[in-house]
Amino acid sequence: MTYDVAVVGAGAMGSAAARALAAAGRAVVVLEQYELGHVRGGSHGGTRLFRPAADNAEVARLTEQARGLWRALEDESGETLFEVTGGVDHGVDETAIETFRALHPTGQVLTATEAAERWPGMRFETPVLYQPGSGRLYADRTVSALQRVADAEFRELSLVRALRVQGDVVELDVPGGAVQARQVVVTAGAWAPKLLTGLVQLPPFRVTQEQPRFFEPVADFDWPSFVHHGRYGLFEPGSGVKVGLHATGPEVDPDTRDFAVEPERDKQLVRYVEEWFPGVDPTRSTAISCLYDNTPTDSFVIDRVGPITVAAGFCGQGFKFVPLIGEFVRGLVTGEASVPSRFRLSSHAV
Repeated sequence: MTYDVAVVGAGAMGSAAARALAAAGRAVVVLEQYELGHVRGGSHGGTRLFRPAADNAEVARLTEQARGLWRALEDESGETLFEVTGGVDHGVDETAIETFRALHPTGQVLTATEAAERWPGMRFETPVLYQPGSGRLYADRTVSALQRVADAEFRELSLVRALRVQGDVVELDVPGGAVQARQVVVTAGAWAPKLLTGLVQLPPFRVTQEQPRFFEPVADFDWPSFVHHGRYGLFEPGSGVKVGLHATGPEVDPDTRDFAVEPERDKQLVRYVEEWFPGVDPTRSTAISCLYDNTPTDSFVIDRVGPITVAAGFCGQGFKFVPLIGEFVRGLVTGEASVPSRFRLSSHAV
């Protein structure tokens, strides 16, 4: 059988692409090198932030576009995937505040005192940008929901060792024999550069192992999601307050990462929590490990070269766009729509 589309990688982006393409009438197979729902990539875990950009009009618009698609996925799957908690940015300058006011008429600029009164488990020294529509997304639950509603074939333990374009067909080398498809979508995260060498000229990816922690809360209030000087986090029911340093981890090979905590970065994180979060117990926490794959500009790659569509570079800030990325991929594969120029390969050219 020759499939219409083979998707490589069954994380959030690959599963969203499979759902969207199958809904467009395409025969889709999804090839995952590990078991479905594995913990080695960038899609696993309990929660992610949903946060409209405070200082970028296009990203803010795309986030709001994604909001409606999240609600549609919830309706289709019958799952709660997105909960609004409100979100705060602080430690910003006056220019950022003015931009925020222009972009987010429903947002509020609070004084540090007002914010501390509202969220007593957090400390503030500067004006606080409050976005009432921010919140948390449920990651594992989302991947499972996408795979359940997608009318596609999912194959786990199917490592794609090579891609070969042969005329009108792409042949994918997997254990047990080749798979053939008219088009291929690569949503393999940190593994995408290895797979696409010689086929698609990607920007240089920085693959890092990040190590947030869950801290035990000792203050009882409605925690917002938060971003502050390159740190981020949110409250996750049943786990605690997740706090992380954004994109500061050591570079790793995704095939050989050790999941071990890097001591110096871990000390930095705990010191930060001790200083800024009186509402948690910094001595009671659990480290977790996640994988980032990012471009030098931190902008995503979503583009098509011949029969190969690639969507990568999302870690750290892409999860909020998951159903929208599925729509973008569908548009590229079918030729019915394009994607914003900021995501095109040409925008990453050195």
